[in-house]
Amino acid sequence: MSAGDGEVLRIVVVDDEAPARAFVRSVLAEEPTVRIVAECPDGPSAVEAIRREAPDLVLLDVQMPEMDGFGVLETVGLDAMPEVVFVTAHEEFTLQAFAVHAFDYILKPCAPERLLAAVRQVRDRVAVAADDALEERLRALVAEFRAGAGDPAGRWARRLTVREGDRIRFVRLADVDWIEAARNYVRLHVGAERHVVRISLQALVRRLDPAQFVRIHRSAVVNLDRVREVQAWVGGEYVAMLADGQKLRVSRGYRDALLALMH
Repeated sequence: MSAGDGEVLRIVVVDDEAPARAFVRSVLAEEPTVRIVAECPDGPSAVEAIRREAPDLVLLDVQMPEMDGFGVLETVGLDAMPEVVFVTAHEEFTLQAFAVHAFDYILKPCAPERLLAAVRQVRDRVAVAADDALEERLRALVAEFRAGAGDPAGRWARRLTVREGDRIRFVRLADVDWIEAARNYVRLHVGAERHVVRISLQALVRRLDPAQFVRIHRSAVVNLDRVREVQAWVGGEYVAMLADGQKLRVSRGYRDALLALMH
């Protein structure tokens, strides 16, 4: 731990949700051996804070608009990262990936005791010795996610968490008809229901089974099980007809991938 702070563990908190940052602050306020040196609402500010503060620990949200947690790791540099505890509302494949690579994680929403336990474990580990294998484990974890491997056992995501007020529910990806980009979010179309999830379409595509979900436009992904037929349209584009009669435009850049999977 930083010599200037004696035995105090210096922490940077990264989460784009203000209530989540406030929760961490309140839980750690009475912990005398830790100090929050920066709170960051997004990836770019997290990179700046980590470089400026050189903390002992980063509580890092995985799912953020523009730059996710893995983008923060890559931008800072894996060789320059301190200890990391990942904060996630992801489905089970993410948790198993962290476990395989021996990283701690906090599943949102979490109990105060869970957060304290994770921070105290890092404090004890840092007080004893540096983790020489940290960079290697970070590199393996980032490579796995960037390759879209997701869960080493199940490989692809099977469900997504959806916030509805104070509740969190799970939506099975097998039930999703199609997905559209909504700036830094995605909108899931599940029958007559619509659900907004805080993840970019690009980040989500890496975690979808390519045998089931295919991109048909830069802003849309369709579940192949819902596609009834594909019809030629104007300008070399196509239209995907879904089982419920809905029509989705297929741009020229993505038509060949869709047609190949349809055969």
